[in-house]
Parts: sequence; structure tokens; C-alpha cells
Amino acid sequence: MRRTLFALTCLSLALAASAPAGPRAPAPTAPAAVTATTFVVSGRGWGHGVGMSQYGALGYANEGWTYDQILAHYYTGAELGPAGVARVRVLVAEARPAVTVRSKAPFRVRDVFGQTYSLPAGDVALGPKLRVTVNGAPTDLAGPVLFLPGTAPLELDRPYRGQLEVSVTGQRLNAVNIVGLEQYLFGVVPSEMPSEWPEEALKAQAVAARSYALNRRVGGKGFDLYADVRSQVYGGIAGEQPRATAAIRATSGEVLLWEGKPIDALFHSTSGGATVGAAEVFGKPVPYLVGVDDPYSALSPVHRWGPIPVAETVVRKGLELRTPVTGMKLTRTPSGRVATVQVLTATGSAKVSGATLRFAAGLRSTWITQLASLSLTRPGGPAVYGKPLTITGKAQGLKGAVLSERVGGAWKPVGKPGTAFAVKRKLLAPATFRLSAGKVTGPVLKVPVAPLVTAKQNAGTVTGVVRPLDPGTVVELQLDSERGWWTMAQTSTGPNG
Repeated sequence: MRRTLFALTCLSLALAASAPAGPRAPAPTAPAAVTATTFVVSGRGWGHGVGMSQYGALGYANEGWTYDQILAHYYTGAELGPAGVARVRVLVAEARPAVTVRSKAPFRVRDVFGQTYSLPAGDVALGPKLRVTVNGAPTDLAGPVLFLPGTAPLELDRPYRGQLEVSVTGQRLNAVNIVGLEQYLFGVVPSEMPSEWPEEALKAQAVAARSYALNRRVGGKGFDLYADVRSQVYGGIAGEQPRATAAIRATSGEVLLWEGKPIDALFHSTSGGATVGAAEVFGKPVPYLVGVDDPYSALSPVHRWGPIPVAETVVRKGLELRTPVTGMKLTRTPSGRVATVQVLTATGSAKVSGATLRFAAGLRSTWITQLASLSLTRPGGPAVYGKPLTITGKAQGLKGAVLSERVGGAWKPVGKPGTAFAVKRKLLAPATFRLSAGKVTGPVLKVPVAPLVTAKQNAGTVTGVVRPLDPGTVVELQLDSERGWWTMAQTSTGPNG
């Protein structure tokens, strides 16, 4: 059985640019509904919550505690002792095609065999061949090569104390700053804690940073530490501040020890009111990293944070999911932080750790105190010109949500505040809707509009009208058969559509 139908389609989906008569068109399918979701998150603290809370240290210093008292509070049972290490090797340039070492004063370079060459002040640009102009002649040196400062610091992207070693791996260059442990800390402590904070807090940070650096030294890679958050942020000479330097000198060589070895002195910005044990966060107990009360965390501007909006698309991308996230179920640790998350999607679910969700969604911590959501849904495909369309919305965990439509450049509320919405609209042009709650702006949903096509068949002739008027639009007549849609004829709309 065959029946003749007409299909009038354009670039906006209801009418489409024509093709030569005869090609087969795919059978139309009902498009899936379109949903835009924003998760609304509130929480406490900033960081993993293990070890010393920096804002807590600030509060205790303000109350007159000394640095050793502060450290004893956060690192249970650890003892102060000597560092036992004089210098460290810090990776300051990684896998670069080229590096330039410079100095404002004459300096020297030494090859792997110990041969030393004098260099004038200025730049030395290095590629994989480690070619350096010595005694007026370009010379390929055997690497790694070590640059030794003169009366001015050596510079790479910034000035550094100590020496710079450049090595080649494949066709890429690494640069390592070989520097005294204390001088290394000069460029670390002000990067990790504001230098205007009280002296005792800075001293506590200096000892924690010194201990952490020695505990976390990298093995077998030609360097000990990274210059970024993989170890600690290291700013070189440009990152130094006098007050921090004084605190480092006042605690020179001091580290926290456990059974004679430097401890893993983890620290973070803000605990949210209590630190947490290493076992809860990392799955392995550490005797000196146990949870303690942290009342002065309240000094931090992010002691409590939120509500903040996180678009569903951000969560989906961060978790590398293929289908939209429809909800999340949180499982908490004894401290209240999130241990695991069951992420619900349109096609199933996935289980991730609280830390994974934190980084995927850009949250400050895993201590999530509230997880709510705002969502808007419209039928799939475009609305048809002048035909009724229903927009639905839902606010979960939030009260007084407002559905708004953008009219003339401003948002105009639609209906009354609530938690569930269903609004019918006859659209004559593309429209935009938004759901919000208080100061939180939720999802924005755009609705395209396709032309309305009306047609009739009379004595073997098909006639019709396209609205809104669009003279010159190409219209196709198609035949629906068991083998699919076939274009039978085409024409264009006249001046009246």
C-alpha cells in the first residue's frame, strides 16, 4: 500500500534547501526532549582537609600560640628535629623544545665531563644539541650542562638562586634549579601563605613546607621536586617576601619527624571546622595525620561557601560521560565529607569518588553540605510557529524558584515562584527561558522556532502557505513509501508565503 504525502521542510527544520527530485530522504523520527540542568552546591572548607589548616594556623597565631604549638595541634605526635638535607633540585622547565638561560653578569657553564667555560653576560639559547658559543665558536656540549652564576642570579623565565642544569630527553629540554633548601623555601612559603600574616603562622608554614618537601622528594628522575602543585608552588626570587624569609630563617633547618624521618606534612587552606584523618581521605592511616577540631577555620571567607551553580555540561565533561547527568546520590564519610557519588545519566549510572567529583565540578572541597538542582525541559526539535509548546521546570532541594522568559533584553518572570513549572507558549520567534532561585542563576533553555506549513490537495494539485511569510523558500513534495521518503517535486513560495 502506498500513500502520497507532502513534506515541506527548510533550513530551520520545517523547510529545507531543495535537492534534485528523486533522492531518498530518511524517515522522520521524533526527536528526544531537550533538558538543561544546573546543579546548585553548598559546602565547607577549601582543600583536602588533611593536616594543617592555614586559616586555623592564622587564628591560633592571633591567639598567641607559637609555631611549635600550632604544629603540635595539627600533626599529632610529630617532633621537631634537624632537616639533614642542605639542597634540593627543582624542575622549573619541563619538556620544552628550547630554553634560554640568561644573566646580567658574566657566568659559566660546565659540561658532563667537568669542563667549564666562561660566558659573557646575556642570553644563551639552547636547543636539543645543547649548542653554546664558547670562545667565539658554537660548540655542542655533552649534557646535562650546568650553568653557574656569577655576581647576578641566573634567569630562565624568572630569576633563581643557585644553579641551573639543562638536560635533554628525546628532543625536549628540562631545566632543574639546584638550590639550597632554605633558599628554595624563600620562593615557596609566600606562594603558599600570605606574607602579611602573623610571624608564628609563617613559621609554622615554613616548617610544614620544609618537612613536606623532604618527604615528597621524587626519585629516579633527575630532580627532587616540581615547581607547581605537584609538589609546592615555587616562585624563585620573584616570589620572595621579606616577612616570609625572616620566618624561614627563624626556623632554619627545622622539620617535623616521625620515627626519625621528615613527615608528610600536608596542609590546606580551610578545613570548614575540623580537619580529617588521612585514612578517610586517602584510604591509608597515618599516625600523625588525624582529624582535629579547627575552630579558627571560621576566619576563612570560604569556611562555608555556596550556593554556587555548576552546569550539568561541566560535570559531564569533567567526568568524561557521554550522556547527560540527570542526578547524583552522595555517600558520606563519618566527617560528613563525600566518599563516593553515584552519578545518574540518561543511559545508566557511574560511581566516582568524592575527590573525582570535586575536581570535575570545580568545587572547593568534598565537604558538600547541600546538593540541589534546577532543570528545564522542552520537546525535542523546534517549536512550530504559532503552535502551543509546553516548557516544564523542576527545582529539587530549593524553594521559591522562578521561571523567566527573556523579553526585549530583560528577564520577565512567568507565573509564580515554586518548585515545579509547566508553561504553555505559542511562539512566533525563537525564545529563551531561565530558571533561577535566589541569587543563583540556573539553566538557560533556548527554543528555536520552525515555520508552520499548511497544505491541501485538490484535483491532483497540492497548495499551501508557509508562516511566517518567507517568499522564495524552496518547498519539496515527498512520497512516503515502504522504502522511505522520496522527493517527487519542488517549487518556491510566492510573495504571500
